Amino acid sequence: MGRDTGERSMSNWALVIDVSLCINCRNCVIATKDEYSGNTFPGYSAPHPPEGLETIRVERHVRGEGALVDVTYIPKACNHCDNAPCVKAASDGAIYKRPDGIVIIDPEKARGRRDLVKSCPYGMIEWNEQEQVPQNWNFDAHLLDAGWTEPRCAQACPTKAIRALNVPEPELEKIVKDDNLTVIHPEFGTKPRVFYRHLEDALSHLVAGNVCETMEDGRQRNLPGVEVVLRDSASGDERTTRTDHFGDFRFSGLKTLTSTVEVRVRKEGKEKIVATRERTGNINLGTLLY
Repeated sequence: MGRDTGERSMSNWALVIDVSLCINCRNCVIATKDEYSGNTFPGYSAPHPPEGLETIRVERHVRGEGALVDVTYIPKACNHCDNAPCVKAASDGAIYKRPDGIVIIDPEKARGRRDLVKSCPYGMIEWNEQEQVPQNWNFDAHLLDAGWTEPRCAQACPTKAIRALNVPEPELEKIVKDDNLTVIHPEFGTKPRVFYRHLEDALSHLVAGNVCETMEDGRQRNLPGVEVVLRDSASGDERTTRTDHFGDFRFSGLKTLTSTVEVRVRKEGKEKIVATRERTGNINLGTLLY
């Protein structure tokens, strides 16, 4: 991960989100809204308006088409970056980073600074028109400082898709490596402290289809449990899976936008090419006859 820890040897806050566990219940959004709507926390946050402003959002990503689709939900919030562009843009302390890793927008110093909204490359600073102040999800710092062990979004998540960590940097480094965690837009170079599990799979392309065979009476039946092989011309990789009880199959993790895909089916020791198609993005190959 190559994180520059500087002088911070104390425990620091980070957030881990497993997108495979997110069911779009929006409890994280509602709990955060409940915490800040109409409530003033001096030094931490001005009151949020009852409608409109959401410092935590859940994005819906749909892959596939027709009857074979895959939907993933990705919660997004302020990334509390170690190399935060918003802190640099403020320059006067209107936005600052605490020693424990949390980025705070000072509700008084930042008042009237609408220009700071655009300083976040992730689009996670909201403008509070009512209070005339930019606002982020501040990790519920006022609660943590009062002794809470996690922010409300993590507390309210029924599937534990959101998990708060308060650990030293070397331990965080190990967790990121061991759990294969990633961040959104690493190319920005901002060093986010919000990490994701299964993010790359959710943002990759999907190839799906159905395998069937023609019976002696002319009817077609789905083929469950047969091995399906996908060859991707862009990477040259081959991957295998098996059809489910309905003869459906799915391949995820294709990272290139376009390629030629070849699908082969192995049944009873025999292999047959059932499709060769040009692919752009996600593709549903439909019913393939073995």
